[in-house]
Amino acid sequence: MSKEFSIIGKRTAMVDAAEKTTGAGKYTDDLRVPGMMVGKILHSPYPHARIKRIDTSHAEKLEGVVAVVIGKDAPKTYGILPVGHDEYPLALDKVRYVGDNVACVVAVSEAIADKALELIDVEYEVLPAYFDPEESMNAQSNLIHDNRPNNLEKDYHHVFGDPDKGFAEADQIAEARFIANEVTHAAMEPHSTLASFEIDPHSGRPGRLTVWSSTQVPYYLQHKLSLVLDIPMQQIRVIKPLVGGGFGGKSEVIPLEIVAAVAARKAQAPVKITYTREEVFWAHRGRPRTIVDLKTGVKKDGCITAVKARVIQDGGAYCSYGVVTILYSGALLGALYDIPNIQYDGYRVLTNKPACGAMRGHGTVNVRFAFESQLDELAAKIGMDPAEIRQRNLLKPPCITINGLRVQSYGLPECIEKTVEQSGWKERKGKLPQGRGLGIACSHYVSGAANSIIRSDMPHSTVNIKIDRDGGVVVYTGASEIGQGSDTMTAQIAAEALGCSLSRVRVVAADTDLTPIDIGSYSSRVTFMAGNATLRAATEVKKLIAAAAARKMNCSPEELVFRSDEVTKKDGTVLNTNSVEQSSPSVSGRVEGQILRGSLQQKRKDEGPKDHMSFEEAVVAAIDFHGALTGTGSYAPPLEARGGKHKGAGVGPSPAYSYSAQVAEVSVDEETGEVTVHRVWAAHDCGRALNPVSVEGQIIGSVWMGMGQALTEEMVWKDGMLMNPGLLEYRSPSSVESPAVEPIIVESIDPEGPFGAKECSEGSLAATIPAIANAIYDAVGVRLHESPFTPERVLAAIRAKKNAKSLNLTEGIDPTAPARFREHGGSLWFRGKGPERHPLDPSRHAVRSGGGAD
Repeated sequence: MSKEFSIIGKRTAMVDAAEKTTGAGKYTDDLRVPGMMVGKILHSPYPHARIKRIDTSHAEKLEGVVAVVIGKDAPKTYGILPVGHDEYPLALDKVRYVGDNVACVVAVSEAIADKALELIDVEYEVLPAYFDPEESMNAQSNLIHDNRPNNLEKDYHHVFGDPDKGFAEADQIAEARFIANEVTHAAMEPHSTLASFEIDPHSGRPGRLTVWSSTQVPYYLQHKLSLVLDIPMQQIRVIKPLVGGGFGGKSEVIPLEIVAAVAARKAQAPVKITYTREEVFWAHRGRPRTIVDLKTGVKKDGCITAVKARVIQDGGAYCSYGVVTILYSGALLGALYDIPNIQYDGYRVLTNKPACGAMRGHGTVNVRFAFESQLDELAAKIGMDPAEIRQRNLLKPPCITINGLRVQSYGLPECIEKTVEQSGWKERKGKLPQGRGLGIACSHYVSGAANSIIRSDMPHSTVNIKIDRDGGVVVYTGASEIGQGSDTMTAQIAAEALGCSLSRVRVVAADTDLTPIDIGSYSSRVTFMAGNATLRAATEVKKLIAAAAARKMNCSPEELVFRSDEVTKKDGTVLNTNSVEQSSPSVSGRVEGQILRGSLQQKRKDEGPKDHMSFEEAVVAAIDFHGALTGTGSYAPPLEARGGKHKGAGVGPSPAYSYSAQVAEVSVDEETGEVTVHRVWAAHDCGRALNPVSVEGQIIGSVWMGMGQALTEEMVWKDGMLMNPGLLEYRSPSSVESPAVEPIIVESIDPEGPFGAKECSEGSLAATIPAIANAIYDAVGVRLHESPFTPERVLAAIRAKKNAKSLNLTEGIDPTAPARFREHGGSLWFRGKGPERHPLDPSRHAVRSGGGAD
């Protein structure tokens, strides 16, 4: 830790740790208000159907039912993106996936609400449904949305450099199809919203609306509530209580949040809706099933000459973050390695399944799995060490990538070096016993988007600071603490900048009545953007305090040192009375001259200058002269960080990028196909580590989530019905399966980050999946092109390799891409669609990811 800091760089406990660990903290479902009713939602049983009639009369007559809400009660569309307003809170004309919201019952108890749902009569006209994105792209009729031909939400086609020339110059080319199946966030806390209207004393009708919700984006929720309910934003207050995990699943407005408000208005009573676990899976907004057709060329020296990627994402029934996701998948091919020629074709496709949205590592994870796997394959072809081929393709910052991304701080070289060193890579790679192997992979991510998803020039973050006579510092921020430690980061930056103790700082966050606008916790933006805003606000307040302290200490403000609740002089120099204004040009002009001149004119004769004073004394001096002691800071990314001019250039640019390298050590049971991850070395470049213990926790969490996607997690579908909508069936890794993770912090010190910091929450995740895939190859010699790497897929690949050897076919063939196969009756049966998790007989038809039955 640098000696120049007293707070920054220290291992600090989270400021909200006590209330979370003691149970004193309040999550949305813990909240109660007088007269509160329970809301329950009726969901569609069909993946695609027209609503011909809804009869709610029997439900409304049930004793204890207060109101029933249907689509016509809120007929305006909304969406998280300006280009994607395609959702209704409750289906208006038709349903588009199993679980789509149809009606909401408001009742005095959950039991009565559940009973009332059974009494609602809905007549549907069932329509043909689309479950496979490649089939959906060819649709001509019965479209999911009439204004989306071929069920195509959006497609982008980018060419940078000259890919054809690059491939012609390559000595080796690899080309393959990779498939990453659909995963979801599986946060412990379900979605929950409580909505309450004040009753207007003049009309007796609902007036001002207050909404408490488990959300990552309070401002966006306030905005969408205003849009759908046709209420001015100033009449809506959104409060974010504690959030029990988001990971992106709460980074957009989901129907339940608006339905609760619509229901409260109709019932004229507070209404709370909390999803069951099955409903959380239906709400989804997770990582889409992604098909990546990837082609990469390299020279004999390992330098990448060209990359061509065709990416198809199964977006589900609504836009969600889809336009951003498909752009990230292409844009983030750059900014990790120096790639001179890139072609990208991206397709975001609608299907009759729940909408996919943002999930940790949004947009980059699945393509990184493909790219890092293929890079390993090319290293083998040219006889180069996998770590070395990555080192041969490093950027040379500061630089602008071929697709217009600005890179200033770049810790990837050190990340690779440290993981190679600490894992014993050079001594152990390729030398472990049969069935055990090492794999390496790299990844990166944005530190917030340089361009806001809303069309506005407003700052991305604003922070206000107020300090009272007692020396207490209150920081008001709209940023959402969702477990990632943003409140702690905010308090640390404020305390460091002001030179006060951390215990003096209190953070008030994510209440639209009290806190300034912040556009939310997503894309790892909070540390960089809210952190910079906090630093600027604290610096502004500190100027006022320094001017007053200089009065007491008879020196210039520049001579003062604020540290550990003390204000001291750098030396014993006494200020010259005649040079007041010249000596302090950096102090706020509105107070500096008055305070310093007054200090020399009004100082009592019996009071000599102080050599030092406490932070509290300095604050009191400033308030005595100035009155209210406040400061405001805002942050928006600089223009030079906002990318190129091509279509879709707004997604991908960031003020800074984080970098990660990982080595995974695994073993593979060749009899069962079971993969065990023993250890992961994960180095992450986070700029400056503001709180090392928090950074390490985020690295470990990223590895853990990446391992889940690599080995066990997958949403299983049959004809649009989710077959594993529960935490038991979905199978996230538990502590039993978790490997030893060795987090390695690399500090590149970004020139624009707050105290040099940048993101640490997402960039490591994308490296885990290919690191495990590459380790499996090192262990047993098979390359897996489809995740998760279940025992069935691994075992089938091992047996296919053995069969290929016995037939003198190409060794190392990967039969999983593009054709996928299953074992049945001792034979291998190839197929073109949805793989099964378990060996099936021909009479069974449960398939994954919307593929047709055999």
